[in-house]
Amino acid sequence: MLFLIFETMQSKETEQIRPFAPSDRMRHLIKSETSLLMVMSRFGISLGFGEKTVREVCMEHNIDPDTFLCLANYISIRKYDCKKLSLPSLISYLKQAHSYFLEFKLPMIRRNLLEAIDCSGTDEIAFLILKFYDEYVTEVRRHMEYENEVVFTYVESLISGTLINDYRIEDFARKHNHIESKLKELKDIIVRYYTQKDNNLLYSVLFDIINCAQDLDTHCSVEDSLFVPAVELLETEVRERGDYVMENEEGGTDADDDKTDILSQREKEIIVCIAKGFSNKEIADELNISIHTVTTHRRNISSKLQIHSIAGITIYAIANGLVQMSDINIA
Repeated sequence: MLFLIFETMQSKETEQIRPFAPSDRMRHLIKSETSLLMVMSRFGISLGFGEKTVREVCMEHNIDPDTFLCLANYISIRKYDCKKLSLPSLISYLKQAHSYFLEFKLPMIRRNLLEAIDCSGTDEIAFLILKFYDEYVTEVRRHMEYENEVVFTYVESLISGTLINDYRIEDFARKHNHIESKLKELKDIIVRYYTQKDNNLLYSVLFDIINCAQDLDTHCSVEDSLFVPAVELLETEVRERGDYVMENEEGGTDADDDKTDILSQREKEIIVCIAKGFSNKEIADELNISIHTVTTHRRNISSKLQIHSIAGITIYAIANGLVQMSDINIA
């Protein structure tokens, strides 16, 4: 009898850790791991798929099934296979995750936070909590926009067979940090220092903050464990094939173009645009160049000047007569 019970327990444990497969019904994945609802959302999968399998649902939504399953198994702490992972599909997923955080989740938390705490100006703790949150969201936005505009653009060029002569994914990986720690810190600050009785909305906001921090942690782990290794593998394959184009800072094809210590006229034009508060897209439109070329120029400018912040570049532009104070939007 005991043997049968033990055997049944082992069977259940094996079932729990079995990787999800293309033939599994999609609803069974959600039943096993509810957090996969977020994965589905970021792949653009609509609900109402009935008894359809993972493969069938993915095919209906033009999603690479291997990439979906790799993510689903990784997030569910199951054995995953990333050998067939599609980088374009993964980048699309990561971009959708960025949109979710920046356009939906973080603004929603702020709205609820405003309702939950006294922001009339009389409560200093409430004011500091909101200030802390807004500064955190600015950091997250900067982090994700860098990935969208620089990292993903680099990888998309790599997929098309173009190597950037002064950038590697290891540059991103070395500096990549998880961005959820300050959100956890905010939760602790509210729990320890904000006193207010009978505030169900505040408890609800705290719950959202905790879930968002966990979601951000998982998101960053996907980038570290799936995205970066896949890009490193692609970099190696492109170099070994030898049929790539080496792009220099002007968007040309010169493999031995040495950097000078003097800013080019184009770099000065971009500095002026940065100082005026233009986004990368706005700079590209203004100068009639691609966003990829803009991001390449910005990396080179930072490297030459050893200035890595917009404020620092703005000060440089003013000090060197590239712009006037009247040109700067300080609002």
